[in-house]
Amino acid sequence: MEMSEDDNNMEEYPTEIHDYLTAFEKSLGSVDEMLKTMMSVSRSELLQKLDPLEQAKLDLVSVYTLNSMFWVYLATQGINPKEHPVKQELERIRTYMNKVKEIADKKKASKLDKGAASRFVKNALWEPNAENEYTSKSPVKGKKRQKD
Repeated sequence: MEMSEDDNNMEEYPTEIHDYLTAFEKSLGSVDEMLKTMMSVSRSELLQKLDPLEQAKLDLVSVYTLNSMFWVYLATQGINPKEHPVKQELERIRTYMNKVKEIADKKKASKLDKGAASRFVKNALWEPNAENEYTSKSPVKGKKRQKD
């Protein structure tokens, strides 16, 4: 009786981790596709299309990805990546990623339009008109409100 290649592979590792390995293989395929897409365009051409903030994001994601891949490589070689300098490098990159995120958030935050705020406040407050009567956005006192 012949064994297929899949049957041989199943004997090489515990069956409990088969689903994890399948998901890992699928993830590696996705990473490979993304890298091929990124590598198909020259870096200088890509950077010309991006503003400085987007360039920083791209650089940080690229270096973080490379260091993360090295982390996984160390783990596959039996080396504890938590005790390797790559851990400090990943933390340093994360710090810069957070700084770039703060800058992006500040850029997105709504700016105070002083003219619009002034008009809003001016229109919300009552002003005496030329006939010395008071006008307001609120209902005049003394008038009865009709009930529905």
